[in-house]
Amino acid sequence: MRTFFPSDSCKESQLNAINPQSWLQVERGKLSKLSSSHTNSSSIESFIKVPEPPILPFFKPIDYVEVLAQIHEEMESCSPQERSTLYLLQFQIFRGLGETKLMRRSLRSAWQRARTVREKLVFGAWLRYEKQGEELIADLLATCNKCAQEFGPVDVSHLQVEVNGCSKETVVMNGDKSLKNVNFKIGDEIIVCDRQKIASLSAPFHAMLNGYFTESSSEDIDLSENNISPLGMRTIGEFSITGSLSEVHPDLLLEILVFSNKFCCERLKDACDRKLASLVCTKDDAVEFMEYAIEQNSPVLAASCLQVFLHELPDCLNDERVVEIFSHADRQQRSIMVGQASFSLYCLLSEVAMNLDPRSDKTVCFLEQLIESAETDREKLLAFHQLGCVRLLRKEYDEAEGLFEKAVSLGHVYSIAGLARLGYIKGHKLCSYEKLSSVISSVNPLGWMYQERSLYCEGDKRSEDLEKATKLDPTLTYPYMYRAASLMMKQNVQAALAEINRVLGFKLALECMELRFCLYLAIEDYKAAIRDVQAILTLSPDYRMFEGRVAASHLRTLVREHVGSWTTADCWMQLYDRWSSVDDIGSLSVIYQMLESGGAKGVLYFRQSLLLLRLNCPDAAMRSLELARRHASSEHERLVYEGWILYDTGHCEEGLRKAEESIKISRSFEAFFLKAYALADSSLDSSCSSTVISLLENALKCPSDNLRKGQALNNLGSVLVDCGKLDSAADCYINALKIRHTRAHQGLARVHFLKNDKATAYVEMTKLIEKAKNNASAYEKRSEYCDRDLTKADLEMVTRIDPLRVYPYRYRAAVLMDSRKEKEAIAELSRAIAFKADLHLLHLRAAFHEHVGDVLAALRDCRAALSVDPNHQEMLELHSRVNSHEP
Repeated sequence: MRTFFPSDSCKESQLNAINPQSWLQVERGKLSKLSSSHTNSSSIESFIKVPEPPILPFFKPIDYVEVLAQIHEEMESCSPQERSTLYLLQFQIFRGLGETKLMRRSLRSAWQRARTVREKLVFGAWLRYEKQGEELIADLLATCNKCAQEFGPVDVSHLQVEVNGCSKETVVMNGDKSLKNVNFKIGDEIIVCDRQKIASLSAPFHAMLNGYFTESSSEDIDLSENNISPLGMRTIGEFSITGSLSEVHPDLLLEILVFSNKFCCERLKDACDRKLASLVCTKDDAVEFMEYAIEQNSPVLAASCLQVFLHELPDCLNDERVVEIFSHADRQQRSIMVGQASFSLYCLLSEVAMNLDPRSDKTVCFLEQLIESAETDREKLLAFHQLGCVRLLRKEYDEAEGLFEKAVSLGHVYSIAGLARLGYIKGHKLCSYEKLSSVISSVNPLGWMYQERSLYCEGDKRSEDLEKATKLDPTLTYPYMYRAASLMMKQNVQAALAEINRVLGFKLALECMELRFCLYLAIEDYKAAIRDVQAILTLSPDYRMFEGRVAASHLRTLVREHVGSWTTADCWMQLYDRWSSVDDIGSLSVIYQMLESGGAKGVLYFRQSLLLLRLNCPDAAMRSLELARRHASSEHERLVYEGWILYDTGHCEEGLRKAEESIKISRSFEAFFLKAYALADSSLDSSCSSTVISLLENALKCPSDNLRKGQALNNLGSVLVDCGKLDSAADCYINALKIRHTRAHQGLARVHFLKNDKATAYVEMTKLIEKAKNNASAYEKRSEYCDRDLTKADLEMVTRIDPLRVYPYRYRAAVLMDSRKEKEAIAELSRAIAFKADLHLLHLRAAFHEHVGDVLAALRDCRAALSVDPNHQEMLELHSRVNSHEP
């Protein structure tokens, strides 16, 4: 889900309820003075609120590895028609894990494996929806003569519809064979038709004209009472001869469609269906024609209308006519509209509706349709759980309880969290605690279980549960936020900031940034507060704080009054200092301020995108790149930004082409840098290294600031190291350090290591650790340059700073395996796999399982790993080997 799924308060009178006076002060532009000299815990409590963690509307199995493996196994033996649905389930698992890239890859696989036109429509629309705002990429690819297929329309005429012709053998011939024509009388007009051609249109016509009916021996037949106009009948007569419909008005086509249905003229109906489908262009067309498509069982027309609706997501769901069509379709109508892809369609519509407003009636209607469309237990439990979450938000507690119970009965243990929350709302706090305790004691516990149970206890018990939650799943933000707020209540400011900084060191969660902003406001550290709110606005320009009540931009305006203004020179100095100290959030804040004061916006937005990529915020980075393109001061600058947009979205060759176009116009630093970067990535030929070196040297000859030149020198050093030119590489790194490109310490350390000077390499990395604000990667790299004890210490520090980095777990597991502590080694990998679906962790654990002879566990991990990366060669080889040993 794009939007934060809001949570309801367990109790209206909970301890951290917000003080209305604080809201009034904020909204009137008056910031409360909460300095430590006169701050008490109640005033802080009214200002700093930590909302309870929401019950997420996601599929969250107890052992996602097992479920991924099951899905992969089913894919190996299922029919091609079933694969798209399995990829959709895989998508749902990755969504529950928060793995955005893997989600999109599963969705793309579902689209690629779709065997029907309707599935193509649904998954293509879903991909477009997930890539909202990326239409520019399709346009840029078009300038490189390349098409982005998922953004294009689907040809619904390829929809296969079974058309039955007239079965003449079943009708006894009794007509007057001397009658070649038949005269159809409609009102005062006579339409002359070829008798046998009309008879061939359907079994009813054949029986009428050639069987024992009176009409079989009549030359004149009155059709005035059959709702067909003379022009319509004339068109039908022409169709009976030519087999095609010429240019016909839509109203006439609808008339013929109804007639063809009445007289079972399948070929005629199919021709009308397809002709009408080609005429659907707008949403209004689709609304009008969908009614006829459903009434007349016209699947091609229905598919064409559906394509128009889905192409306009999410906006079309603001049209009540469209919502009505989707909300009230029965089983047969869904079949006409979307065939066997009903569950996939309502999965998509439900997600879009929840993102628009999870409490809305249309969200409920779509989820009810999802339940009706579900066929397997996995589909049903997902649908029950999602509707349960929505009913909970709407305070429809009895309905929510029934839905969560159904999800639990189908095996979705996470839905017990919903039942526990409902129990607490109804005053059964102890029962809620016991529910979670029962789950924890019966399965391998996960972090969310302890987090949820912490809501139903107090004091030390709550603290212990939250610590366990963090240990089992460090990605959960609520425990850090609760601890930070609690420490602040005790007026332990530094400890509170340290706690929230723990999570912000590896996960840039907006709710955590907001809490830190509030902490800084409470102690009147306005410089730090303005830094955080400007970083928040960079990540999400429309972000609203305090549960959506106040725009972050408004708070920024208020805080700005308490901070001195910077000149342009001051801003560049501040940016230089923060960039050099690897303070990415600080750098973002400075750039935000520089953009507000004018200047070369294209360049600044580009720098902003580089920082956002470093902070693992690809969507925000792409938005900044697009803004850089929009504000480019020249054509050659715009081409560079277009090149980066293409490169960052996986279109490396096209990005390279844009760089070359830019260089033809003007030899600039950024154009040469882009070309070198893209060429180094796109070519596996080691001979291209000399070209990359030449390009970077050309870049360094062009005007640029030291921030970018330092990066170019660092990259040049890296290429020279790969070419074995260690002295030249060292010179590059030293020159980069002279202009304060701090990351060059890492490259220089590598040179020392390759010269067999491990001690100096260690010292060099220590310098980086001391200078860099974000230094988890530096500790990890330094661990390569010391003995085992120091390595272990450094990697423990890495895990403490950034528990999402997987190398430390792998290293520790390998050491344990070398010490023949197989169980401990597997356990070390398992604790990381529990919260991170990582190929390398799964690969290593599969190898360990194979080593100890646990073939089934090895096969499970192989299959799960191939769900993460289906083309990983070593994983494929291990899977093949293990699979051959399966009992």
